[in-house]
Amino acid sequence: MTDLPAVSLALDNQLCFKLYAASRAVTRAYKPMLDQLGLTYPQYVVMLVLWEWHDTAPAQPTVKALGERLMLDSGTLTPLLKRLEQLEWVKRQRSVKDEREVHLSLSEAGVQLRGQTQRLKIRLLCDSGIDLNQAEALRDGLDQLLAQIKGLSS
Repeated sequence: MTDLPAVSLALDNQLCFKLYAASRAVTRAYKPMLDQLGLTYPQYVVMLVLWEWHDTAPAQPTVKALGERLMLDSGTLTPLLKRLEQLEWVKRQRSVKDEREVHLSLSEAGVQLRGQTQRLKIRLLCDSGIDLNQAEALRDGLDQLLAQIKGLSS
């Protein structure tokens, strides 16, 4: 195997660092919007999936399915879901067939929160000056990268 040049170890040449820094910057940009809604970023991504499921429910809208969709374990999701349930946006219900399964749904307030989020998200995008075509291309590229990395761990 050929040695890589030393410059490849420079921080600014690391894709992993650029992804990390960009993720933190995007999360910070979302914070004022999410503060208005009373959500943290992890709660927001949970709500995004539940809004999708509200439109097109999966066969099993469970905590397990949510964890697979968000690539999070139940130990991370449980406190998020408990808080969303306390806020009366989410309903959790144990399956009658298998009590280990917890089914998820939105409350009416959780459904209505979506409309508030959409208005704030539009304002966030307009205020940021982000080129939507570039953002779409970046998202598509990240989808490909994620698929390739997932393929390595399979």
